[in-house]
Amino acid sequence: MIRKAVTALILAPLTVAAVAFAVANRQTIVVSFDPFDRAHPAFAVTLPLFALLLAVLVAGVVIGGVAAWIRQSKWRRAARLAQAQARELNAELDNLKQQIGRAEPRQGMAPRYAPRLTIPPSAA
Repeated sequence: MIRKAVTALILAPLTVAAVAFAVANRQTIVVSFDPFDRAHPAFAVTLPLFALLLAVLVAGVVIGGVAAWIRQSKWRRAARLAQAQARELNAELDNLKQQIGRAEPRQGMAPRYAPRLTIPPSAA
């Protein structure tokens, strides 16, 4: 509940700021990828400034997410190996419990030999 409230308190102002930025920066710009000819670029795109900044923001989030995913791969691998080992150990434990269950006598059956307890005579 608190997490949702904090998220709403953070996202609401960011959304308002992003919309205000987009409305204030509607003018079109030319994005050129040709550093040698500014007058006649080989590849140029005309788009609104807010669209360019939004595309750069999305690309940054995607690149950051991929980098974090790659960096955490060793932990995911370790978790997979630990989970596989836990499954193997649980299977071995179940097998050993079944073997012990077959080796022990049943609860309702009396033992064949019950040792007798004797009280030694008193030394008086």
